[in-house]
Amino acid sequence: MNRGLRAEIKQAKPFGSVAQEAFLSLLRTAALLEHSLAEDLKTYGVTPTQYNVLRILRGAGSDGLCRNEVRDRMITPVPDATRLLDRLEEAGYVERCREGADRRFVTARITRAGLDLLDRMDEPLEELHHRQLGHLSGSELRELSGLLAKARGGS
Repeated sequence: MNRGLRAEIKQAKPFGSVAQEAFLSLLRTAALLEHSLAEDLKTYGVTPTQYNVLRILRGAGSDGLCRNEVRDRMITPVPDATRLLDRLEEAGYVERCREGADRRFVTARITRAGLDLLDRMDEPLEELHHRQLGHLSGSELRELSGLLAKARGGS
């Protein structure tokens, strides 16, 4: 049964507006889902942000991406993508090399170790998503995704 956000956070007073309630509900939901993800990722020694970068680089394939392209594709913006890539490189999951005439241009690529890590994580994380959202039907999930895109200003 849906208790509602007010009951969940033990708030006695009504929200200031429906928009405020929706906003806070969205933040609460995202925080709970991300916390659950972070707990599962601890097993693999990566954070949700690092996992996001590894998925981005896996999707980029052998061409790789420059730091700014990685940063622009991230779900949660970070102020310093360089340090994030440094940590992943130190762990052996990412490699970077300078290419082309402009030596400032550095391409990041996922390594075999990074791909192997993601391969080990794929099924357990799919199970996590099922535990988190499996009680919603496919049409409800599509509707939710559409509403969230609309809230972000998308189409």
